[in-house]
Amino acid sequence: MYSEKYQASLAAVEAARAKNIAMEPQRMTAQQKEELLATYHPDYKTNEFSVLQIGPNKGDKVPHELAEMLQAHSRISADSVDLSAPDYETDVLVIGGGGAGTSAAIEAHRAGAKVMIVTKLRMGDANTMMAEGGIQAADKPNDSPAIHFVDAFGGGHFAAKRELLAKLVCDAPEAIQWLSELGVEFDKEADGTMVTTHGGGTSRKRMHAAKDYSGAEIMRTLRDEVLNLQIPVVDFTAAIELILDENGQAAGAVLMNMETKELLVAKAKTVIIATGGAGRMHYQGFPTSNHYGATADGLVLGYRAGAKLLYAETLQYHPTGAAHPEQIFGALVTEKVRSLGAKLVNKNGEVFMHPLETRDVTAASIIRECSTRENGIETGNGTAVWLDTPMIEAIGGEGTIEKRIPAMMRMFEKYGIDIRKEPILVYPTLHYQNGGLDITVDGMTTNVKNLFVAGEAVGGIHGKNRLMGNSLLDIIVFGRNAGIHAAQTAKTATVGKLSLDHVAAFEKEIAAAGIQTEAVSPKLLPNYARKADK
Repeated sequence: MYSEKYQASLAAVEAARAKNIAMEPQRMTAQQKEELLATYHPDYKTNEFSVLQIGPNKGDKVPHELAEMLQAHSRISADSVDLSAPDYETDVLVIGGGGAGTSAAIEAHRAGAKVMIVTKLRMGDANTMMAEGGIQAADKPNDSPAIHFVDAFGGGHFAAKRELLAKLVCDAPEAIQWLSELGVEFDKEADGTMVTTHGGGTSRKRMHAAKDYSGAEIMRTLRDEVLNLQIPVVDFTAAIELILDENGQAAGAVLMNMETKELLVAKAKTVIIATGGAGRMHYQGFPTSNHYGATADGLVLGYRAGAKLLYAETLQYHPTGAAHPEQIFGALVTEKVRSLGAKLVNKNGEVFMHPLETRDVTAASIIRECSTRENGIETGNGTAVWLDTPMIEAIGGEGTIEKRIPAMMRMFEKYGIDIRKEPILVYPTLHYQNGGLDITVDGMTTNVKNLFVAGEAVGGIHGKNRLMGNSLLDIIVFGRNAGIHAAQTAKTATVGKLSLDHVAAFEKEIAAAGIQTEAVSPKLLPNYARKADK
């Protein structure tokens, strides 16, 4: 790794640091951004997508890896599970134990519903825990939900469902208050005023954070509240199929114990899918910042039951994943590093873009630099660019990194890299599932009654690109929203005879379309077993 070329590049970065700190890179024009994205962003690589042949989104394109799961066989047959004697009965069944699922469960419980959480790993094993930089909310005098809306709508290429985005930004200040009252320790000034910073694509400082472990702090608080309220949690148990009733309404799920493979039946008046993202699908071979269980399960479950997807062809590749050392390849390097002053620099010590462009533009810019040997730095895992972290303390003073991004400092310190004194190597990492199940503003899917969705499994909130800090926000806003409305719906819901007829119908669609596959879904966990040498 420490070759002469590497050392020469590092020297060039250090020599140019003072000049680079002082310079103000120009923002790209809208046309420049579109041209850049079309040329370098992974979402625009047409050969990496398949057209769906069956299901509610027949004719739409999605990544090859997702298409395989959406058009795969179920893990069960329609007649292999006895639905007549459910193992669990509840008003609201929450599938997923991350930030969205726990927020939903808390609010459903407070609304008087009987609630149960089922999660394939443990409560808190979720992308929420991996989130570092913060949560957006327009709660300062120079800001407003309207300005927040404009930033997010433009950042998402004007494709967000307006009513969903409006709810996100208008409910944001209350979401921060709700979390604070639950006990989240946000960064504050000495007088109690919350510290806020910029994020990529934002025109105001509205990023609230708890150092650089914001998601972990939020998840800690939500998990404690679930335990305090004594909401039942069935862990290490995956939902492998939704159950509908004879009227086509969501009415529960078939569960599988992850260790024993025992099948169980949960009957419910309403169901909330809060299964999170898809990073462990490793679309286009990208590394990921996601937790071990992020395999797009909710999209598969909803799709087979008849729920429609929205923008499933769009993913977010976080521009700064760790490219070295190999042990943390793909791990998230929070955007907060750039909001504190670090700039992206190529092999020759040149700043090649404004540090706070939107994530898709930043990722495409890095991929562009790495597409030529003249600008990218060779690593053991491909090419990368520098993120010049010593700039932070040159701007903010000694101690800024330890105070504001201590987790980042410790992560690299384990491998002998002091980010206060030397830059780090980064490359885009698969980070967020922009698309997901299509919902109305109350959180229910557009075409399966009594099926609600919250968190990363939702499509449309952010359009085709998400701004930093709006994911932790949406799991709270739409998690709470789903819980409130699922509980309300459960009060008058009547559940008919339980059925898995949709599973049999989907199998017929597979056969009729001539799809030849041995794949079964949902995937549940990634497979990293090494293939035997032939």
